[in-house]
Amino acid sequence: MADFVHLHTHSEFSLLDGLGKLDYLIEKAKLLGMDSLAITDHGAMYGSFKFYMKALAAGIKPIIGVETYVTRRSRLDKEGKVDTDPYHLILLAENAEGYKNLMKLVTIAHLEGFYYKPRIDFETLEKYHENLICLSACMQGQLSQLLLRDEVKEAENIAKKYADLFGPDHYYIEIQRHEKLPEQEEVNKKLIALARKLSLPIVATNDIHYVNADDAEAQDILLCVQTQHTILEPHRPLSMISCPDFYMKSPTEMKELFADVPEALENTVRIAHMCNTTLSVGEWHLPQYPVPDSLTAEEYLRKLVEERLSTRYSKVTEEIRDRIEYELDIITKKKYTPYFLIVQDFVNWSKTHGIAVGPGRGSAAGSVVCYILNITGIDPFYFKLPFERFLNPERPSAPDIDLDFADDKRDEVIKYVTDKFGADKVAQIITFGTMEAKGAIRDAGRALGMPYAKPDRISKMIPLGVQGNAMTLEKALVQSTELALAYQSEPETKRLVDVAKKLEGVARHASVHAAGVVISDVALVEHTPLQKESRGERIITQYDM
Repeated sequence: MADFVHLHTHSEFSLLDGLGKLDYLIEKAKLLGMDSLAITDHGAMYGSFKFYMKALAAGIKPIIGVETYVTRRSRLDKEGKVDTDPYHLILLAENAEGYKNLMKLVTIAHLEGFYYKPRIDFETLEKYHENLICLSACMQGQLSQLLLRDEVKEAENIAKKYADLFGPDHYYIEIQRHEKLPEQEEVNKKLIALARKLSLPIVATNDIHYVNADDAEAQDILLCVQTQHTILEPHRPLSMISCPDFYMKSPTEMKELFADVPEALENTVRIAHMCNTTLSVGEWHLPQYPVPDSLTAEEYLRKLVEERLSTRYSKVTEEIRDRIEYELDIITKKKYTPYFLIVQDFVNWSKTHGIAVGPGRGSAAGSVVCYILNITGIDPFYFKLPFERFLNPERPSAPDIDLDFADDKRDEVIKYVTDKFGADKVAQIITFGTMEAKGAIRDAGRALGMPYAKPDRISKMIPLGVQGNAMTLEKALVQSTELALAYQSEPETKRLVDVAKKLEGVARHASVHAAGVVISDVALVEHTPLQKESRGERIITQYDM
């Protein structure tokens, strides 16, 4: 294992606050000879599962964490100018149970504690702290804020409180060193003194917000997009350009930076050794459909097929009977019975409540069982459609039934499903809007303080992409002679395009997927962190499709 591990890393999923894409962060860690990396996005876990999968594929141990927001009072207190500035705290999952507790904390922060930011409180931590490792966080952490005000005794009390809660080797005093932040070095001296007085371990981190040192300007532009300021404003909020070292530093750089506290570096490796989260991937967790007590799900599905058979076929031939048996046998062996029962339930409910449902699209139209259950309206025998394109014993993936509902009635169907299976088991699925080529140019232009006409002119030079093959700035420079000429001959345009390239593809905002709903076998928070939609009350997952 490498002799240093980054434990404080923000990706693009710290929306409009982090620039680093997961692939680039992992690639850089690998390039620097590291074999572990933590992700600790602000208040959410949007990228955690993707990070887990990508890191494993690259041979990097993924450490899943969050930089959470902790209220000064209760998470339920939401008073202006009092509860709008929570402290930061780093939480890392030690194992799968810690990962589940992390999802619960993040969910509570969004569903109960949200007030400008998703917030938890100490009461929540008391309930879900097990199998988590806690770092005292950056300059926005409670200890740092207290020590800035010379409230040393209170800082000691808070440190003892957290150390008692998380237990031995699970609470660390975090120190960082960033250029041109003199107050940070003063706080570090006090943090180290406090740690040694209380016999608490120290850990060194870098507050990573972008991958490489030369990304600092693009990061500053990103923050201007977030705060709706321009880089021309000298006292704008969140400016980092005067302190360009929030990048992924090498182990050598970190050793030089913390040569006086080598144990703070050693503890990063110690923590990485402790964190071993293994998630079950590729397993299907189908919810159970309520059936009469005397029947199994398989028996009930067969009963429904037999009862409804005559509504589709006035004469049941041997060929039809054989096809039904064949399909039911495969459905049973693949353990997809609950899926068919659930889908037929809400489709038939919709039809009996005057909600238009499409006749069926895709391979599901090849299923006689779907046709008999009224899920689809197309007779596979008449159109000679094969069942095997939809489901067969060799197919590893789950069957996919494409459904279309009337746009203005869709919420009624979702409400029905939610009421039937439970609000804690049903949610809509999140999706992320990203900065595409034209949008990245406009965003970068505004943040650079350019007059509207300049980025507007450049964005109009970018050709349209095609479905499944989005236009990128790199491709646009090849395809558009006009853009290439402007890029080569106009220094301002070159700067605009170069900055926009670094913003391109970065997650910009979260929204609700137009068609995605998930139904779980248990409370959804066991599988995914949850939140409310922006400016709405619908519950959505934090993991996308």
